[in-house]
Amino acid sequence: MRGMKLIAATLAALLAFGLSAAAAEKVICSVAFEVGAGEPLLREGDCEGRVSPASTFKIPISLMGFDAGILTSPNKPEWPFKEGYSDWIPAWRQAQTPASWMQNSVVWYSQQITLRLGMERFAAYVDGFDYGNKDISGDKGKDNGLTHSWLSSSLQISPDEQMAFLARMIEGKLPVTPEAVANTAKIIEFEERPNGWRVFGKTGSGTPLGPDGKLLKDSRFGWYVGWAEKDGRSVVFTRLVTFDYRPEERPGLVARDGLFAELFGAGGPLN
Repeated sequence: MRGMKLIAATLAALLAFGLSAAAAEKVICSVAFEVGAGEPLLREGDCEGRVSPASTFKIPISLMGFDAGILTSPNKPEWPFKEGYSDWIPAWRQAQTPASWMQNSVVWYSQQITLRLGMERFAAYVDGFDYGNKDISGDKGKDNGLTHSWLSSSLQISPDEQMAFLARMIEGKLPVTPEAVANTAKIIEFEERPNGWRVFGKTGSGTPLGPDGKLLKDSRFGWYVGWAEKDGRSVVFTRLVTFDYRPEERPGLVARDGLFAELFGAGGPLN
């Protein structure tokens, strides 16, 4: 709670002073550590404050879906788009597979998975994953936790908790099958870096909540969470950024590119 209030207060202060767009961008946390090692490779900022996971929650939803047999491969099932589904991005207005769901970050496909799980199984997975504050009640008074709790709503997680979740997944310590982990890795693999690191990860972007629980509609936050593998080593990483305006580029992409510059750039720990 302390960290969430700090993030909200930072955004409010930036808005009040009317700083320029460039000055208003703020890195809340950048953190990376090698699984099974001691000291972090990178740790900067407030990594304990919680915010909504936004689309980074597609990683746990994927694990749930594959473990429960709702998803069966990177290409199956293919579900058609239907009127009434979330469609504010053109790429969402067509049939989706698990791979395209993750690539296009399709909200309605996530919701179709959780609806098929049902609240009881969904809650059991979130609890078993020890994911953030584990609050899937959703928006107050709307009874929409099964489909909206991770979208700037009740479910909140810190960068440190994102890291712990990813490490448990890589180490096989989550209550899901190895096949669920393997299939999830397949659909979130991003690239192989020139120096041989294979990168897996997911962006997330959203509108933060203020101390009163209301959306700060002129502000945005962005996540990038994931890991890299090379020569038997696994390094998990997370970056969280905020803006006091609505940038043209998705905040999650800004988080990803900034984190990659720190990790893989000149002098970076994975260079």
